[in-house]
Amino acid sequence: MVHPQPTKPGAIGAPEADDEAVVDSLMRRCRRAWARRERWVGVWRECLAFTMPYRDSAVDAGLPGGRKGGGLFDGTAPDAVDQVAASLLAQLTPPWSRWFDLTAGPDLSPADQARLGPVLARAGAVLRGHFEAAAFAVEIHQAYLDLVTLGTACLLFEEAAPGEPSAFRFTAVPMADVALDEGPGGHLDTVFRRVRLSLPAFRARFPGAALPPDLETRAAREPDLELSVLECVVPDGRGYAYTALLLGAGDPVATVLDGPPVPAGMVPVLARGRFGVSPFICFRWGKAPGEVYGRSPVMKALPDIKTANKVVELVLKNASIAVTGIWQADDDGVLNPATVRLVPGAIIPKAVGSSGLTPLRAAGDFDVSQLVLDGLRQRIRHALLADRLGQPDSPGMTATEVVHRAAEMARVLGASYGRLQSELLAPLVRRGLVILHRRGEVPPIHLDGRLVDLRHASPLAQQQRMSDAHATLTWINAIQGLGPAGAAVLDGEGAARWLATTLGVPDEAVRRPGARTVPVSRPPPVTTRPPIPPRAAGGAGGAGAAPALSALARGVSSTMTGGVGHGRR
Repeated sequence: MVHPQPTKPGAIGAPEADDEAVVDSLMRRCRRAWARRERWVGVWRECLAFTMPYRDSAVDAGLPGGRKGGGLFDGTAPDAVDQVAASLLAQLTPPWSRWFDLTAGPDLSPADQARLGPVLARAGAVLRGHFEAAAFAVEIHQAYLDLVTLGTACLLFEEAAPGEPSAFRFTAVPMADVALDEGPGGHLDTVFRRVRLSLPAFRARFPGAALPPDLETRAAREPDLELSVLECVVPDGRGYAYTALLLGAGDPVATVLDGPPVPAGMVPVLARGRFGVSPFICFRWGKAPGEVYGRSPVMKALPDIKTANKVVELVLKNASIAVTGIWQADDDGVLNPATVRLVPGAIIPKAVGSSGLTPLRAAGDFDVSQLVLDGLRQRIRHALLADRLGQPDSPGMTATEVVHRAAEMARVLGASYGRLQSELLAPLVRRGLVILHRRGEVPPIHLDGRLVDLRHASPLAQQQRMSDAHATLTWINAIQGLGPAGAAVLDGEGAARWLATTLGVPDEAVRRPGARTVPVSRPPPVTTRPPIPPRAAGGAGGAGAAPALSALARGVSSTMTGGVGHGRR
């Protein structure tokens, strides 16, 4: 495991006079953060038990493997969670696709934008290449599963060692290992991460750290000794202060929460530094006012999920009784109802000549379990957005149906997608640019929204822009019926450039303003029709470009009939 590189590598482990005060403050904040986190553990366990029981280690740090999910009978919720996580991966950060662009900001002049565009395009391509080489999709998919189930996810974005295929290294941090808190800006940028490291891993991560004498002696006797380390990342106004503390051997949470207060002078500081951008990227699905951790769609659908699971359990029990039956046998003794067990294959004794244990027959035998179960499953899929984020049932959708589906998806995911843009996508790009600039692969780029802007180009972002493009193309088609006067209003070059930007066309495919057009020699067309007079071909300016843009509108509408997600990424 490679230690995250701070903005000042020389500051790691540097002694300071206020070490004890800093450690004491961090330990107190860590205790409060872990105490707040404990209130959420119960609902997290319940969400995982009914959706992904095999991922219970995301909440409780335990032994991997083992038999899990024995109380899960209905697979609707687990399947819906997997589909939503896969849809988020495909719609927000699709692998091997261009899901973001670096563009010149609005404060620059057109000439400066033209000069800066190729530089930003190359930097974006280099950044995307490192994302793809680092197997980013594998770890972000695990984080999406936590996001859909628990409402909060954490991704560790480290710099890889020199010589690796990528400069980035990603790790999906389970919620069992972190306690979070909001910073002054309302983001989850205060992170306390517990980690248990073997002795070789500890030496590799903190090569210059010295163990206390008692641990050195114990490590010499126990080669498999695990050490508890607490990593703290706290915003301080100048960036993010990083501190790594050695808590000794054992469980760091028990040491921090349950154990006696440790004097600050007895907690060794393994590393200290400062990051310009936090290496821990924590993001939420949604949140309630006053809460720190996020709320997930599984939490909203949990009552229906539990009810459907119980209905399926009862149906299976009824089916087993119907197959094996419950039998009666003559008995000379006295029937004791307390000893009767209504299980498949049971034999209930009865007195000779008596009717034995007789059930009370209802007036009708109307089985509503399947009707109830169908409604529950439909509501579960609707609450988890599986019916709206998944692939459409009809592959041959018209352009209007595609636009309406994209608008519905944008409406449903509007708040959550906006939060993910702010808490996940933008920090990912900022952190990557900082690492690549330190390596000298890209120039210093600061995403301020004025000089340099981040343009989201994921399929979901493109679907949101499709409504604007569809409205513009409809207007272009409409003005064709107004004659030359209506066509003269259209600025053909400006409309074409706006459509290129909106539809995500690469800059290389668009001619720059002022560039000369290279004439292309073409053979004369074979036709017997007389040439069209210049007046009929349209006036100057945008009038002559209107028919071409009308054809472009028909072409874009025809490509939109292929279904959501088939446009350019």
